[in-house]
Amino acid sequence: MYKYVIEGGYPVKGKIRASGNKNAALPCLAATILADEPVTLHNIPEIEDVSVMIETLKYLGAQVDYCGSHEVRIDPRNIARFDVPEEQARKVRASILLAGPLLARFGQAILPSPGGDAIGRRRIDTHLLALQELGARITFDTSMKFTAPKLIGAPIFLDEASVTGTENAIMASVLACGTTVLRNAASEPHVADLCNLLSAMGADIQGIGSNMLTIHGVQRLHGADFSIGADYMEIGSFIGLAAVTHGEITIEGINPQDLPPLKVGFGRLGINWNVQDTTLTVPGSQLMRVVPDIGGQIPKIDDAPWPGFPPDLTSIMTVVATQTEGTALIHEKMFESRMFFVDKLIGMGAKIILCDPHRAVVVGPTRLAGALLVSPDVRAGMAMVIAALCADGVSTIQNVYQIERGYERITERLQSLGAHVTRREDK
Repeated sequence: MYKYVIEGGYPVKGKIRASGNKNAALPCLAATILADEPVTLHNIPEIEDVSVMIETLKYLGAQVDYCGSHEVRIDPRNIARFDVPEEQARKVRASILLAGPLLARFGQAILPSPGGDAIGRRRIDTHLLALQELGARITFDTSMKFTAPKLIGAPIFLDEASVTGTENAIMASVLACGTTVLRNAASEPHVADLCNLLSAMGADIQGIGSNMLTIHGVQRLHGADFSIGADYMEIGSFIGLAAVTHGEITIEGINPQDLPPLKVGFGRLGINWNVQDTTLTVPGSQLMRVVPDIGGQIPKIDDAPWPGFPPDLTSIMTVVATQTEGTALIHEKMFESRMFFVDKLIGMGAKIILCDPHRAVVVGPTRLAGALLVSPDVRAGMAMVIAALCADGVSTIQNVYQIERGYERITERLQSLGAHVTRREDK
């Protein structure tokens, strides 16, 4: 186990390159199961969740070769197993994404209940209902067992715009017999990345990037070369870091089309940036003042499915709001336990009223003091890193495994920006 020791109060400054999108890499890795030839993925982030998914593919029988930095070649032809080990499933929630491709390839799949972040109840009903519509039979014992001798395309209305539920339905549909129409589908950039990879492998998918997908099943999927898009969650995290430390950073390798929802949320806190081609620069001089709604009302920063403000950035926005002049309401609508980390910020000196599991009123700016912290999940863990970097004194963050599940070489990259952070063994 490791911990971070962080000395706050130093502005970040410098240049970094955006990592590949974790939430695109995981379903794309799962989708390689469907191919009858090798698939090469570029811009794969070097993070713990990806490592766990790759180890799972190896367990199933895939040959995995690292071809260079952030590049991996998966040959799925020798996959012979359709059972996912419990140890791997506990580590990463994305293990549920193996249900669709294993079912499509073998007609069966066995998966333990998925693990991942402890951010409240995360139902998997949408996955199960969609696969049942395609003809799967699902039984529950110590594991979930999926069987479907033949998947048949069908009209499916998802009961919620679940990202991973949509991805599972897509992967099960591409080799199904007939046509599947997915309505109320998630349309996040990482869902589009999965669809674009599958299309490069020979799938017939229409409506990519929208909430209605039409998928005509094909008989086979071949190999492909595909590059994962930039991680706009990570980009948003570094924007927040630059703002609260009054630093100036440049982020290369971005996708400008992913940024409008972030612009809306950060704009309400008086934070802006400049974009030129695929480079984003956060200037050192930010207004850092809450922009009230018309009539002087307190603004609300709330999350929603794409193209709404990303729920994975509400933790970061809560920290940013503590350093912003004025009052803002943070409304996390999608996960009932994600806001509970604010008690740590309150302990550091933040003025926050936790109204209920979903809403917090933040009054700023306030000086934060270093503290002993424990990372509860990927995004709240990064929010604590950002809080520690703008606080007075020294903070220690434990359980950093959670942070490293989603942020590539984070201590090394922060150090390159001038942050005073070290990674030490937690004895």
